[in-house]
Amino acid sequence: MAIMLPIMLMLLFTYVFGGAIDSSGDYVNYVVPGIILLCAGFGSSSTAVDVANDMTNGIIDRFQTMPIQSLSVVTGHVVASLARNLFATGVVFGVALLVGFRPTANVVEWIGAVIVITLFILTFTWLFAAIGLVAGSPTAASGYGFLLLFLPYLSSAFVPIDTMPAWLRGVANNQPMTPIIETIRGLLTGTPIDDRAWWAIGWCLLILCVSILWGLWAFRKKAGRR
Repeated sequence: MAIMLPIMLMLLFTYVFGGAIDSSGDYVNYVVPGIILLCAGFGSSSTAVDVANDMTNGIIDRFQTMPIQSLSVVTGHVVASLARNLFATGVVFGVALLVGFRPTANVVEWIGAVIVITLFILTFTWLFAAIGLVAGSPTAASGYGFLLLFLPYLSSAFVPIDTMPAWLRGVANNQPMTPIIETIRGLLTGTPIDDRAWWAIGWCLLILCVSILWGLWAFRKKAGRR
């Protein structure tokens, strides 16, 4: 689902809505950066359910009787999710090339885009892991994580912000997804980045630090460690 749903959305926006949004046929170059982040978000969201399941099925109590760090279970989920989502992102990107996406990035810009995408995946994987730790059940974790998946739709992922109502522009301009998407879009397709790269990195680092601290606190509280 983490791979197929973003691909289906990309095909939907490119071939069904793309002509109405951008009649020049260049809409695929606009929408792909947003689809990449959507792919990462869908993939990361499963971490919340996996972690919540581990916290409720007694496996943590079992690990506490063994000579290993129980927190390594959560860290393992994060590392596995990061690897899985990088692979899924690569698949989605390959499909994007097949439907007409034509990046203009040089080597340095490609490296920068990969770094930003990886940092984003790591950040939101830890955020979903923290949600899984505080959720009362896997079902609750799935519901809380699902709310975060709406953020890309309230950003510049699919349409320019200046086409939105005035009250919605303020939301879109001041949420984390927009600078991250605009940074990736600028690196891959040459659109202006301005100071958005710093905002993108700053948002990611802030959310990552808060998520790790939140996750450590929640784990110690639930696992009975002090």
